[in-house]
Parts: sequence; structure tokens; C-alpha cells
Amino acid sequence: MLTEEEKEEIQQELKEYTKKRAACIEALKIVQRHRGWVSDEIGDIAKMLDMTPDELDNVATFYSLIFRKPVGKHVILICDSISCWITGYDLMREHLKERLGIGLGETTEDGQFTLLPTACLGACDRAPAMMIDDVLHGNLTPEKIDELLEQYR
Repeated sequence: MLTEEEKEEIQQELKEYTKKRAACIEALKIVQRHRGWVSDEIGDIAKMLDMTPDELDNVATFYSLIFRKPVGKHVILICDSISCWITGYDLMREHLKERLGIGLGETTEDGQFTLLPTACLGACDRAPAMMIDDVLHGNLTPEKIDELLEQYR
């Protein structure tokens, strides 16, 4: 069930599109911003967009930045593109896993961090790179990662 605030924000977004279904990703992002993730109960959103729940679910499951299960307070996206891979991705991934005590796709016990791989952050000139929430961090080292994690605790 959508909240009134979510409905209002989606209605505002719909004004930007000639076809309601074109706003589907933005509508999903609105719900995710309010709830932290998008559950399987997307019928209300689909109805607003003149879509079936299955059609909207197909979009939601395809788009990797729509989280379909609860995530931590901070989502860490670690880039595993070729540029990051050849400049230290393995070392950074292992350091994050060890430091956080979780594997890829998992959330820390305290609910602070979720660690997810991503295909590309578009920061090849600053590889290896990761994003915490919406902030890009490049030229990573284990020491830099430790400093960043402390800032987000």
C-alpha cells in the first residue's frame, strides 16, 4: 500500500512523461527512497502506471539499483569492471568482506552496510572504485576504505 506522500511524488513525476509507464523506474526509486527497498507488493505502483504487476516486476528485477529485499542503511557498490579488476578489485573486495564480516550480496548484522558488486561505475580513471550510497569514491586502498567506513558508521 502506497503512502499518500509516495502517491503524491509519483503523481508529480508522471507530469514529466507522456506515457505513465515511462515513469516506472522513477516511481520505483521514489518508493525505495521512502522504504529503503521495493517489496513484491507493487500492485499499487503498477496501477498508477497503467501496468500489470508482472510488467513492473520485470523492470524492477532488471534494474540493478532497485533493491528487492531489505538492504543496510548504507549500500556499498564495488565496481568489478575490467579497469577496477586490473587495478586492485580483488584486494579491495577481500578487504571490504573482511572488514565488514560479510560477503557480496550480504548485509552486516547491525544493518549498517550491504555490499554489492556492480558492473561499472564509470570511474575507470579512478579505479578501483566504489560507491557508498550516492557518493563515488575512487583510487581505493585498504586504508582509504577503512577511513570511508568510519565516516559512514
